[in-house]
Amino acid sequence: MTRNRLYLLLSLGLLAGYGWLIWASWQTTHYSDFTPCFFKNATGIACPSCGVTRSVLQVSHGHITEAILLNPLGLIMAAIMITAPFWLLYDVILKKDTLYTSYKKTEQLIRIKWVAIILIILILINWVWNIQKGL
Repeated sequence: MTRNRLYLLLSLGLLAGYGWLIWASWQTTHYSDFTPCFFKNATGIACPSCGVTRSVLQVSHGHITEAILLNPLGLIMAAIMITAPFWLLYDVILKKDTLYTSYKKTEQLIRIKWVAIILIILILINWVWNIQKGL
């Protein structure tokens, strides 16, 4: 992936993510049984990322413990949504590619077989936990 394509996709993803959070925040305020999870709506079973939206909303309200209990992946998503816009602007304004370089290094790390296996196991554990919690 090229630098410009990554930055464009990241920008669009951040805009969509913030829009989704605003919409989900309104939905959860007005409908207590609201779930934005397409997988859960279709199957009735929580997916590995069920609760991430609610977790990020909890982080935005300063409720870190509740966010972790909903879904620890929400902390990662919140961190990305907080840091990525600033990092992206830094690179664009100063004509650098530090974000792109970090992305490429992370991509190389995830391609290492044992790292990928550990990450997959962690996602599967999170999925079982989501099902166990009845999300």
